[in-house]
This record gives sequence, C-alpha cells and structure tokens, in this order.
Amino acid sequence: MTQSIENKVLEHLKNNLKGKIYFSNDFASLGSSESIRKSLSNLVKREVIIRLTQGIYLYPKIDKELGILYPSVDDVCRAIAKRDKARIEPTGVFALHSLGLSTQIPVNVVYLTDGIPRKIKYGNRTIKLKKTAPKNLAMKGKVSSLAIAALKQLGKENVTQEVELQLTKALKKESLENIQHDARLAPEWISKLILNLTKYSEK
Repeated sequence: MTQSIENKVLEHLKNNLKGKIYFSNDFASLGSSESIRKSLSNLVKREVIIRLTQGIYLYPKIDKELGILYPSVDDVCRAIAKRDKARIEPTGVFALHSLGLSTQIPVNVVYLTDGIPRKIKYGNRTIKLKKTAPKNLAMKGKVSSLAIAALKQLGKENVTQEVELQLTKALKKESLENIQHDARLAPEWISKLILNLTKYSEK
C-alpha cells in the first residue's frame, strides 16, 4: 500500500517544476497521514526530495556548476505563510542583509506574522515567526517592506549616503503604488526618506 502511495507522490512531483517547496499535507488527498509520511521518508532516502526541516520538503533543482539550488530563508517563510493563509513581514538584521546593507548573515531570523507563532530550524539557522497585530502587516511591497524594516533597524542617525544609494537601487524593483502605500505606514522620517529616494515625494 505504501509503495502505491509513494508512486502517486512521485508522479505528482514529476508533474511539477523542480525547485518547489512542499509540505506533508500537500499530498493529503493521496492517502493516510502515516502512508504519506513513510512515502516522503522513502523519497528522501532515494534522494528524490530533500527534507528542509520537519514537514517541509524540496523537489530539488540542480545546477551543473552550483549543485542543488536551495530556497532562501525568505522563500521558506513565504511558502509557510501561503500555506497558513497568513501574512509575514521581515525584521531587523535579515532586512539589512537582504538589501545588501550588511554582510552579516543572521543566524536567528525573525518575521512578524498574524499566523501561528513558531520556531523552525532551517540548516544552521533558526526562523522565528512572531505574532503581531494585523495592522503591522499591511504593507504590500516585498522590497519596500524590507527597506522600512532595515531603516528601523539602522536608526535615522546611521543612514549614510552609501545606505541611501543602495536603497535607491533596491527600490527601483518596487512599484510606485506599493512604495507610496507602504511609506504611509512607516514612521514619518522613514516615509519622507523613501519617497525622496524614489523621487515620488509629494510636492
């Protein structure tokens, strides 16, 4: 029976693009939770999939030179949020690193969420999803929300010309609508700075 379920799981995987993140319950319609668990465990042993952390798997995409292309911490967090129908926002050092404002790779990554708070081990990192009020998760843009989190972490007195140049470059990837929307939700000094950097400040 388990082998039959395993083949169904394998068939499902082969019908999708490599590089996708899966959760155990993505296969719930194929069999019992126990048979799914055993099938996924067998596929991990066969190196068809990779267990990223408990209950989360990767159908790996392999580059000839780089090897297995692992998803980023942000990819994993956003996949969890999508599954849970929750919203998330990055915080602190992670935002700085993501925008190239810091070379420090955070070992402990914190996201705010309106979903279930939890801690997740991912490689040598710990991801913490911290419960917050829904009003703190109203931002629309991925880059603009990172910029706001990074500036909060830096503080107004530590914003240098180099920081401004890096933020200007990053924010070019964000839409005008999202920047204007998210700027309204930020502290006043951050709002003014972001709008000035993107030349969208109101005259």
